[in-house]
Order: sequence, then C-alpha cells, then structure tokens
Amino acid sequence: MNDVNILVLVSGNGTNLQALIDAERGGRFRGGKEHSGGRIAAVISDRPARALDRAEEAGIPAYTEMPRLSLEPAERRRELSDRILGIARRMDAELIVLAGFLSILEGDIIKTYEGKIINIHPSLLPKFGGKGMYGERVHRAVIEAGEKESGCTVHIVDAGTDTGPVILRRKVPVLDGDSPAALAGRIHDEEHIAITDAVAVMLRRLKK
Repeated sequence: MNDVNILVLVSGNGTNLQALIDAERGGRFRGGKEHSGGRIAAVISDRPARALDRAEEAGIPAYTEMPRLSLEPAERRRELSDRILGIARRMDAELIVLAGFLSILEGDIIKTYEGKIINIHPSLLPKFGGKGMYGERVHRAVIEAGEKESGCTVHIVDAGTDTGPVILRRKVPVLDGDSPAALAGRIHDEEHIAITDAVAVMLRRLKK
C-alpha cells in the first residue's frame, strides 16, 4: 500500500502543522496491514507565515498562494481555491488538512475532494461556528454566552462553513474569570492532539 499524500493548508504560526510533522516523524502515520500510511507532501499558506518556515525546516515543499484582492470576494475565494486544487492535483494529494487556514474553500475543490478535506475549529461544533467565527471571536463568544465547556472539533469540509460531519472533538472547561486568550491557550493544546488523531482516522478510512 502506498502512502497517502497529505496537503496541509495554513495561515499562521503553524503549531498544528508542527504537531503533524512531529507525529509523522514519530511514526504516528505509518501504514499497517489494514491501512495506508501518510506523508505530508506539501504545505500551502494564504499569507506570509511562520508555518512556511516550519515546513521548510522539515524539508517539506511550501507554497504561498495569496488571495487576489483585486477580485470581488466570491470570485477571490473561488480563484484561490482553484489554484490550491491545481497544486493538490499535481502532487497527487489524497487528503487535505486545514490546520488553521483562514480562507474559505469553494467550488471544484470541494467536489473533487469530497470527504477528503478536514478542518479543525476552536469550538465544540455546531456551537460557535460559521462565517466570521474564528480566533478570538470564538472564545469571546463562548465566554459571553456563559458556557461551562469549550474545546475543538475536527470535521469534514463541505460546501458550508463549519457544517460538515464531525470526526472528533476534544473538550476543556471554561473557568471563572477566563479571558479569550487563556481559553484559547487551553484549547490550542488539545488541537495538537485532535488534529493528529483525526489524520490517523482519515488514513484508516482512505486505506488502499
């Protein structure tokens, strides 16, 4: 069985990417008798980001594909998605992982990779998901709503925003006096576990 080529999409510091790199190096994604292994074949960022340095330090091809601001928002999202789809096809990617990727994928890439794109979101979906819900906005909304717990969710990407089938969740308590930053820090630690566990789940699903 051949390894599954994994394309990771990023936008920021890349700590979730680093968790994936470390997991691969540690043998977490090795194949077995019943499923294929996986390898991070490339990383794409939609802006200059520390994550690209992490990829290059690990010897992984890294690309910057920025949205074209001259285009209208809908066309901008579609055009960026088409560029990413082109790279995914050239590298024979079979799994796409959104690891803190802030742009929204649309169009042919969603159809071509149906069931093979996963995203990590910093809340317990379906709560606190959807357009505009990312980063500090999510954690602030959780605290203002008086929630007693939060966490992160890894889900399949579909044509909606944060609406696809859930693969797994990890929970943390919301503490009295929590700030968005403090809550985010606790969740971020769980994200590293969640994203590597979810990739392992997907590799078993994509067995050859």
